[in-house]
Amino acid sequence: MRALMWLLRLVLFFLLFGFAVKNDQLASLRFFFGSEWQLPIVFIILIAFAAGALLGVTATFGSLLRQRREISRLRKQIDRAKRERAESPVPVAEAQAPETL
Repeated sequence: MRALMWLLRLVLFFLLFGFAVKNDQLASLRFFFGSEWQLPIVFIILIAFAAGALLGVTATFGSLLRQRREISRLRKQIDRAKRERAESPVPVAEAQAPETL
């Protein structure tokens, strides 16, 4: 299974490398105020991919922190309930017997 994964990675690497070699033409990126960059197309694609990945990670970071705080709060609540249950055990006979008048 490991050999198959490495073979798949190697094939993917050579496909992407071939794509990069075939797309080495210069492209112009024009910004505001007349500034301009001339880069190979493959670098522009790489920069756009990295910027999108960074934006995605930062977008999920807030919800990840919120979930961790919620998990911590719930764990503390469970620990508190366990301590309270251990400190004041309810007799089994009283807990199971229904009240009658």
